[in-house]
Amino acid sequence: MRTLRIATRASRLAVWQAEHVRSLLQSRRPEQPVDLVRVSTEGDRNQTDALVGFGGVGVFTREIQNAVLDGRADMAVHSLKDLPTEPHPELRLSGIPSRAPRFDALLLPESAPQIDSLAELKESAVVATGSPRRRAQLAARRPDLTFCDVRGNVETRIKKLDAGEFDALVLAEAGLIRLDLANRISLVLQPPDVLPAVGQAALGIECRADDSEVIELLSALCDPATVAEVTAERAALAELKAGCHAPVAAWCRADGDGLKLDLRVLHPHGRQEYVATRSGPPEQAEEIGRLAARDVIAAGASSVL
Repeated sequence: MRTLRIATRASRLAVWQAEHVRSLLQSRRPEQPVDLVRVSTEGDRNQTDALVGFGGVGVFTREIQNAVLDGRADMAVHSLKDLPTEPHPELRLSGIPSRAPRFDALLLPESAPQIDSLAELKESAVVATGSPRRRAQLAARRPDLTFCDVRGNVETRIKKLDAGEFDALVLAEAGLIRLDLANRISLVLQPPDVLPAVGQAALGIECRADDSEVIELLSALCDPATVAEVTAERAALAELKAGCHAPVAAWCRADGDGLKLDLRVLHPHGRQEYVATRSGPPEQAEEIGRLAARDVIAAGASSVL
């Protein structure tokens, strides 16, 4: 039997995600051998520059895709929020498993008193996050906050927090859960205060477009609800012609028998935001996303993108 090879970044979180996909594959085909191929990406190698300042789109995905294209691997596992919306002509996004909890989480130093709301975070606190989306939404709710960039893996960032380099740290809730670090979460940042990124907490699995065997295997891993949600979110981002580091937030979820998408485009400093809400049946997910994007464009969102 053919051994399937999964290309993944080498971080602990990325390897967890690849191993999760391996377990999903082997739950359906127990005898299937699956190996991991660890790949260093531009985003991993450059641990000093802010992500918005180098590399453009695909800094965490391009080299993993190349491993599939040149035959070193049969599939690539991505954090879907990092995957550009423009599809590669020789690859197919064939697997989108069930999504994890998708909101952002605020962490405080171990020695700090815990809080129950964003309003309780101390005045003029320094919050570590390099994400323009997170910064803009937090600044809109708490204009007194200041922000600093932070790079490195999850554990490194938490060590910097506990060492007193900043007052608070924002990370994805899903990553903390996957790494058994949910006990460090002080506050989950939920709508309407903070909307998640497009595709946040979802995995995207790509393979070669002509590999029918792998396409069939990965299609069986798809969760229909997650597929519909991320299809709407990614369609909105594509219509906006914005990258994954733009100050764009999207929250698509089940609404009765249909979908509801909240889209938010923000001024980088949170001084202005453009919002839209669209609903419809899951089979119209792409149209829901496009229409929401056109709504915010009509309201003037292009001025901040």
